[in-house]
Amino acid sequence: MSVLTMLALMGGGIIVLVAGGEFLVRGAAGLAIRLGLSPLLIGLVVVGFGTSTPELTTSVTAALEGAPDIAVGNVIGSNIANILLILGLAALIRPITINTAPFRRDGTALALSALLGAGLIAFTGLERWAGALLAVMLVTYVAISWRTDTGKQDNADSVAAPVLKLPLSLVMLAGGFAGVIGGAWLLVQGAVAAASALGVSQAIIGLTIVAVGTSLPELAATLSAVRRGEGEIAFGNIVGSNIFNILGILGVAAIITPMRVTGSLAGSDLLIMLGATALLLWAAFRHGRIGRIYGAAFLALYAAYITSMAVIPAS
Repeated sequence: MSVLTMLALMGGGIIVLVAGGEFLVRGAAGLAIRLGLSPLLIGLVVVGFGTSTPELTTSVTAALEGAPDIAVGNVIGSNIANILLILGLAALIRPITINTAPFRRDGTALALSALLGAGLIAFTGLERWAGALLAVMLVTYVAISWRTDTGKQDNADSVAAPVLKLPLSLVMLAGGFAGVIGGAWLLVQGAVAAASALGVSQAIIGLTIVAVGTSLPELAATLSAVRRGEGEIAFGNIVGSNIFNILGILGVAAIITPMRVTGSLAGSDLLIMLGATALLLWAAFRHGRIGRIYGAAFLALYAAYITSMAVIPAS
């Protein structure tokens, strides 16, 4: 693949991603009000899980092709990037206020999924029974979230966008999904080709190029939500995506084909993912918001993490 082709794929992917993210947020906000759901639940389930589709397809494909380092590294790297990079950027643009009462349920789910996923990766490997356990936990979480949140519109008045008709909301939501998935695919194709040409290891490709590339739907949707004043959708998108990445993506991939990784993926990278998750939970429960100071700190930590991989390559 020529350099021009790789640049065209990556540039085109970014453009499609940004447009898709805008449509996705507008459709999700309209759907939340029309169906009587809170913006946080829509951010968690509809936007959060939907924008993780690129991670799902990438990790499953990598697992089937015998590349577990890319499959697992994609999930770990995406979760780190979602918090430190994407949420950091979003908080710098506009501080995000969090309703801590409903977040107790989702914060607990985020903490448990991160701890369970890390434990399975580090100590037992992702066998089929582990994948089934993760998948069952995801279904249970979604069912509980839907049951406890349906009909609650306590935050609906804060939605800045005009209320769209239901058919238009669904069309925009579907178009947004298509845009973020298609844009991510284009970007990842170009980025992986470029990284492979440089002879970079699969672990580093999974943790950086693939992880950031497949997280761009979250980036586009989150930044679009923040710009429109949809702070809860933006925050719910990150939380929902991280929960789905571990319970859904690792669960499905492990059911299809068992995976085991070693080196930094089963050690230091897992600890960094857990640390980033702990920082998010601390900020949310202690302060009830992710302000610009936290945003700057998250970005600085992500820059340090990426720099460390250049100094101490993942194995």
